[in-house]
Amino acid sequence: MDLNLFPSSIRLTLAVLLSGLFLAQSLRAQKQGAGVPPSGAAIKSTAVVVNMYAIVEGRHGRLISDLSKNDFELTEDGAEQKIDYFSRETNAPLSLGILVDTSPSQERLLATEQAASKSFLSSVLREDDQAFVMHFDVDVELQQDFTNASEKLGHAIDTAKINQTGHSIVGEDAGASRGGTRLYDAVYLASNELMKARYGRKVLVLVTDGEDQGSKIDLQASVEAAEKANVIVYSIVVSDADLYALLDLKYHGDSSVRKLSRETGGRTIRVKSIQEIGSAFNQISQELHSQYLLGYSPSNARHDGSFRRIQVKIRGHEYAARTRTGYYDSKD
Repeated sequence: MDLNLFPSSIRLTLAVLLSGLFLAQSLRAQKQGAGVPPSGAAIKSTAVVVNMYAIVEGRHGRLISDLSKNDFELTEDGAEQKIDYFSRETNAPLSLGILVDTSPSQERLLATEQAASKSFLSSVLREDDQAFVMHFDVDVELQQDFTNASEKLGHAIDTAKINQTGHSIVGEDAGASRGGTRLYDAVYLASNELMKARYGRKVLVLVTDGEDQGSKIDLQASVEAAEKANVIVYSIVVSDADLYALLDLKYHGDSSVRKLSRETGGRTIRVKSIQEIGSAFNQISQELHSQYLLGYSPSNARHDGSFRRIQVKIRGHEYAARTRTGYYDSKD
């Protein structure tokens, strides 16, 4: 990746980040070279075994958590696949990222978002899970790298501040046009530089009004980064309607984050009032405790790097299965 694509505020953050990733990747390579599979390797998507997490919903969004392997029908590019691996309510380690929008449009919402984020982390994280905290406005900043320490995560969430100036904190970018919400850049960096090297369940939770302004990466590139890292994206969309009206600004909706969530098997929750933010986090928590793990060996043995489209249905029930729409096969 060309780091010069991003302002130096992001590059400085990545310099520390990448050094840690390089060390982790080196250690993992040593394990693999010695014939010892890394922890959690059984749930990593590869060209040999493809794994995915699925949420099944009944009427009115009721979560269905008592299905068996034979209830699922899975196809890849239209061809039915044999499900070789199956489990309910998986205990696979969770790598979780909280990405908080700190652009000026979120000023009156931030305190509630911070309190709900901390409560969510305390209810979701277990001993083997880890999380990181990132915020984004005209800059993208990693406030806390992966950790299980609740006090560090809570402190990182509390230190997120609204960028009132609309300018980058980096001197060289001070003359750039004001304003910015680098949502796509944040998803790209979180997926490609933080999540890609992880194993187990990988989930990003975006807390934003869904607007992107000024990203170097476009929507499709951010979606592809999340797909290639096998990341599930959840989006809590909350906007300050009074502020938009006061400033005579048009709100363009949440179609971008809906695409991110839909393609990766996550969900977008549109919050109508600030009081509903906590409830939105609770819904995500319930889903993370109701996932199915499905794994199969693709009948298509070609390794050409193409995108393989996946569809999951439930036999004999009018249930909806939600999972990622596909994966990128690895090249030989």
